[in-house]
Amino acid sequence: MSNHSGQINHIWVQPQNPAKVETEPTFYYFAYGSCMCPVDLKRSLGENTYPYVIGPAILKEYKLRFYGYSPLRKCGVLDVVNDSTSLVTGVLYQLPWRLSENLDQREGVSQQFYRHEIVDIHHKDQIYNNVRTYVVVNKLEEEVAPNDWYFNVVLRGAITCGLPEEYCWHLFNKMHQLQQQHKHQKK
Repeated sequence: MSNHSGQINHIWVQPQNPAKVETEPTFYYFAYGSCMCPVDLKRSLGENTYPYVIGPAILKEYKLRFYGYSPLRKCGVLDVVNDSTSLVTGVLYQLPWRLSENLDQREGVSQQFYRHEIVDIHHKDQIYNNVRTYVVVNKLEEEVAPNDWYFNVVLRGAITCGLPEEYCWHLFNKMHQLQQQHKHQKK
């Protein structure tokens, strides 16, 4: 197993002008929610992020929960919480450092909605150290269901980026179950 440190890395990035190739600083980012979808991430970051996808990856000793509520999306949103018996599958990106501020803005860091959490991520036979992910700052006591839009974006990202079929079903069932509970509580 080899280690990769996510502090400052360099990758070859194809700029808008294909005749010019440049090296720029990068950082590793682990997405487990709507940011798994490169199309949705492009909306916030302003450029195609699919070329920065490394692939499906695993965050050990955490579990998925819907402990955040997004006023913008008007629904529950994903969070990860420590759990020594669980793991979370998501998407590992190597993003240009210039996108860091836009990613923080998308995740509501300045509003203290999410905060950075530095984690180790497993991808194939490698461990990536110092990988950025985001966790909800003020966690709700109970999970809140996602709306249909968020549900679909999360699943689309998982499928597009090649997460294992079994895990995609796990995501589907988790979100569907929360939606069903929410419907029954409203009655």
